Amino acid sequence: MPTQILFIQGAGETTHDAWDNKLVDSLARELGEAHAIRYPRMPDEADPHYSVWKAALLKEFETLEEGAILIGHSFGGTVLLHTLAEAWPAFEPGAVILIAPPFIGAGGWESDEISACDDFAESLPEGLPVLIYHGSEDDTVPFAHIELYARAIPDAVVCSLPGRDHQLDNDLADIAKDIRSLAV
Repeated sequence: MPTQILFIQGAGETTHDAWDNKLVDSLARELGEAHAIRYPRMPDEADPHYSVWKAALLKEFETLEEGAILIGHSFGGTVLLHTLAEAWPAFEPGAVILIAPPFIGAGGWESDEISACDDFAESLPEGLPVLIYHGSEDDTVPFAHIELYARAIPDAVVCSLPGRDHQLDNDLADIAKDIRSLAV
């Protein structure tokens, strides 16, 4: 049975169909049939709200099995991480992968809807693989946010990708390679 992957899109008008679909396509090409990627359209992508996306994410969690890999891009990564910190799912994820997520808190962005958190270590189970990727040429989320996450999740594997943009140049080969190595 293929390993399930839940890919949570970023925010913005047409992001699901015109931007992040390219990331999902790249990942699917690289991983092949050994992985089944679920890519739900998040509600109100042009005007996202944390509570609405969190509720949608919790519904998605109900469909996942033990070992499913959770991936969030940009705002989707931020929502994914904060949701996990607040409401751990019934299944045990195989890994959490964040791609260019904005950091909410000191040194990062402010939010009226998402509580600042500078220490996720207490909220995540010990031994859970957390991988964070960020392109050095990201002009949407400042590259410095990767260091804020490195401090907030000390056991995370932090992967800075030189020369890559917010969409990692629509090439998730590095992430696919790391996903395959998790299965070993």
